[in-house]
Amino acid sequence: MSKKTGKFMLSLTLVFGLVATACSSGGGSGSKDGETVTITHYTIDSPDRTFVEKLIPDFEAKHPGIKIKVTKAPYEQFDSKLQSSIAAKNAPDVTSHWGYGGFMEYYNKGMLMDMTPYLDGFKASDYNIPDDVMNIYKVDGKTYGIPLNSYVTVMLYNKDLFDAAGLQYPPTDYEDKSWTFDKMVDYAKKMTVDSKDLAKAQYGVDFGFGERDQRPQYFGADVYSADTWTNGGKPSEINLTKPEVVEAYKKIYGLIWDQKVSPTPAFSKSVSGQFGDPFLSGKIGMSVVGSWSLAASSNFNFKVGVAAVPQGPNEKVRSVLYVDPLFILKDSKHPKEALEWIKYLITTEVQEKSIELSGGNPPVNQKAAEKYYSNFEGIDPAQIKQVFEGAYKYGFESYNHLISNYSQINELFINELATVENGDKKVEEVLPSIEDKLKKLLERVNK
Repeated sequence: MSKKTGKFMLSLTLVFGLVATACSSGGGSGSKDGETVTITHYTIDSPDRTFVEKLIPDFEAKHPGIKIKVTKAPYEQFDSKLQSSIAAKNAPDVTSHWGYGGFMEYYNKGMLMDMTPYLDGFKASDYNIPDDVMNIYKVDGKTYGIPLNSYVTVMLYNKDLFDAAGLQYPPTDYEDKSWTFDKMVDYAKKMTVDSKDLAKAQYGVDFGFGERDQRPQYFGADVYSADTWTNGGKPSEINLTKPEVVEAYKKIYGLIWDQKVSPTPAFSKSVSGQFGDPFLSGKIGMSVVGSWSLAASSNFNFKVGVAAVPQGPNEKVRSVLYVDPLFILKDSKHPKEALEWIKYLITTEVQEKSIELSGGNPPVNQKAAEKYYSNFEGIDPAQIKQVFEGAYKYGFESYNHLISNYSQINELFINELATVENGDKKVEEVLPSIEDKLKKLLERVNK
């Protein structure tokens, strides 16, 4: 990871350093001599997460006093089942924010153990983890999570459609300021076939930058007041009706209904059954998306390239970062053994092995990352590395990791913006209602 990320990550450290009092550490002192303990690892029931089961025999052979049990749930049920297990005093030992909720939500609910007392002698550098990344999950100098994977926002593009339109491929260098949002739209127009016949339709760009409430950030607008990042992810003001926020949403949804260069919900639905991600259909020129979509590169039936997200009105933010940590939950009775499992998972050898076993999860261990960059057939590893490093430099952590009670906020945005996405209403018609509902929601959940 580029050292240039330091300034951004340091700012997050300062943010978390201002958060209210840390959770009590809780937990036990570990197993007694000769006693075998079982650590429960809770994850999403999908191959890119359950692959850890294949690592258990090796870990247990190296740690004869520790057994690992993996429990899992579908993505949609991840948070609810976690809350239920905590309420039933049957919480797992190790997990991450793999559902809708994120770090700040877990922290504010008092779910996380302060790992600091168990980290004596632990150095992030021993696992090739940059200090600025480790600092993301510190509050008041106390560590509540250890990074495992590190995703960014990338642009994937269909080389076949670019070639057919006679267009030059977009750059991987984030310092190439000629690659702008307006130029992306111009390219998209040249690859778009706007047709009521969905079988004939083709679109230039699918702009999936972050979640719906974070997308205005790309355009230099902020849905939430600045104090959101200094008080535990609880905004004091909502800015949805401010002119710059309204204009940002107009640009976002204008790609669909004004410029007509982005897929309609009807088109996406028509191809999702067969392909899942509409980009896989081969009928979209460019897709701004989380880097987890790179894992599907072997399934593309066309030549694919990776590029920088174009420069928008916000010169400082062009990428959403998704750094996934591992937490030890507060009620764990064996935090020392849980930490041994976590440390095993971030070693260079295991992180390299995990790339293949997971189908392409990007390791936080930067030595292992070199193997990750070489993991995608037909894409130059140097280009992937350059895109990742630029995305880190111009990145901002995903809102769902930073804002408290985000799962409910996200659901509100999804439901309320559906009429805009479907073309039934204009942005300016719905934003005042969303702001009112969001304020009431936050008043209720952030008491």
